[in-house]
Amino acid sequence: MKYVIETKDLTKRYGKFTAVNSLNMKIPNKTIFGMLGPNGAGKTTTIKMLTCLAQPTEGTAKVYGFDVIKEPNKVRDVLGMVPQHVSLYKDLTVLENSELCADFYGVPEDVKFDRINDLMELVDIKYAQDKKIGQLSGGQKQKASLVASLVHRPEILFLDEPTIGLDPTTKRILWELIQDLNDSGHTIILCSHDMHEVDMLCDNVGIINTGNLVAYDTPQGLKDTLLKEEKDEHDKIVHIALSQTHEDKEISKEDISSFKNQDEFLKFRKMSFLVDNLSENLTNKIKTISYVYDLKIGKQGRIELKIDKFNDEAITEVIKTVVEDGGIISSISTEEPSLEDVFIKVTSEAKDSARA
Repeated sequence: MKYVIETKDLTKRYGKFTAVNSLNMKIPNKTIFGMLGPNGAGKTTTIKMLTCLAQPTEGTAKVYGFDVIKEPNKVRDVLGMVPQHVSLYKDLTVLENSELCADFYGVPEDVKFDRINDLMELVDIKYAQDKKIGQLSGGQKQKASLVASLVHRPEILFLDEPTIGLDPTTKRILWELIQDLNDSGHTIILCSHDMHEVDMLCDNVGIINTGNLVAYDTPQGLKDTLLKEEKDEHDKIVHIALSQTHEDKEISKEDISSFKNQDEFLKFRKMSFLVDNLSENLTNKIKTISYVYDLKIGKQGRIELKIDKFNDEAITEVIKTVVEDGGIISSISTEEPSLEDVFIKVTSEAKDSARA
């Protein structure tokens, strides 16, 4: 099965308000998919339709090949759900909650306890199996919720803000667990406002806003697209300004290069690196590179630069200069568009379009 979830013109209206508007989306099987969207964007409504908690007004969706309208029970059988707020019974133990979920899904008695035991060991919560849910920490509750959600071996697992409010150590443990679950064949639908989490874990990302799918790609693909759009917009502004300055005169590459070096058109990208054998001679050579506009020596001798943001040769030229001078680079970093930048841009554009 190539796509584990496919939607076709999936729509949900509440009276005159359209919460989800003709959504068409495909989620590849056995991947980690990030479903993003600001509050009120239609993300939760989409999830409710995919998990058969709400009926579409128009259109439909297939989950693991089953139609959400015609075969809701079959859809539910292949789904697991870990909500943002743990919905287990607080007065029951971890083990009792797990047994209850297993019985609900009809897990056979002869395999039920072995399966629960294996899952508890997988998520490292067996030591607390006899503790009541109300006695557990946030991270322990999320682990207990995972056991309950996985006991019937669903093909698809929905995770809604699984690490919100957790400390960094517990977050990392759950991230590793999510990756392990995916490696073992589960498709993970991750809903999160933690852009670093989504960037690190997800194979593909879909951003929903004003009920529409406004972006869909790999995390890196979304960031690369944003950088290209910024570059195209910058070049367009420069070209318009040049046309106004030169009137009917033909514009040469030299004109554009000269004009882009004027302060009002400069767009910087930060770059920093650590050279083990840094010398004054090398520092001076870097300063002479035409793409470099500022150079500072930071802590531990780290070189911090402002370089031409939109020139593809800028980073290459800096590294080439260091290497040719015998410099040994031990670490390097550049400031690139983040997934958060993408999220803010596409959601603000969607909001502006909706207002128009």
